[in-house]
Amino acid sequence: MAIELLTPTQLGEMRPAGAFVADVLTTLVQTAAVGVDLVELDALAHELIRRRGAESCYLDYAPSFGRGPFGKVLCTSVNDAVLHGLPHHYRLRDGDLVSFDFAASVDGWVCDSAVSVVIGTPRSADLRLIEATEVALTRAISVARPGNRVGDLSAVIGATAREYGYRVNTQFGGHGVGRTMHGDPHISNDGRAGRGFTLRPGLVIAIEPWLMDTTDQIRMDPDGWTIRSADGSRTAHSEHTVAITDGDPIVMTARVD
Repeated sequence: MAIELLTPTQLGEMRPAGAFVADVLTTLVQTAAVGVDLVELDALAHELIRRRGAESCYLDYAPSFGRGPFGKVLCTSVNDAVLHGLPHHYRLRDGDLVSFDFAASVDGWVCDSAVSVVIGTPRSADLRLIEATEVALTRAISVARPGNRVGDLSAVIGATAREYGYRVNTQFGGHGVGRTMHGDPHISNDGRAGRGFTLRPGLVIAIEPWLMDTTDQIRMDPDGWTIRSADGSRTAHSEHTVAITDGDPIVMTARVD
């Protein structure tokens, strides 16, 4: 798959997609509460897509690793679920740790982002796990500059995870973003600095650290989509779409709290 480099004009055209994805995630976080059903949250995201005239990147998504098409517009991963959580009838409970992962296309440009939050009363261990993914993401974004390499991002994420005492699974990671949701380069959540593709202005990537509390092994639900920690421990996931420029990186999906 060819690596796509966008012009400054094209990066400007992509900004509305990033703002939309960020706004939807903000709305979901504000709406999620004890007693709210995951299917209701997916329906809310679907309605926001319809109002905006956007397109879902998930609805008809059918990659080789899933049992597709996905059939929903939002990934909702609760507690030991970490990735690709297929929305189903489950009402959120006090203390649940939920990750929302959302990608959409606006005017032909795709942006992708994820956020993890605790519903109601938090556990300190859950907050620390979420913090680790957020710190890893922030640090990776800080080195997303021309001349650095993909391995530099991976190394920063892996080092941050270990600093917090977590192990890293590298089966799924970040990716290029542009006209489609998943493109090259792949961005592993662990790796060696100085290796891999050299970052260049115009490259747009989704960086997505995800961690599990006490394992680095995963298992798949019977639904063929939802990925969980193998030992049932809690999980967290943070993601932003980031554009490489001649100067500072642009976080396309930055949320306004």
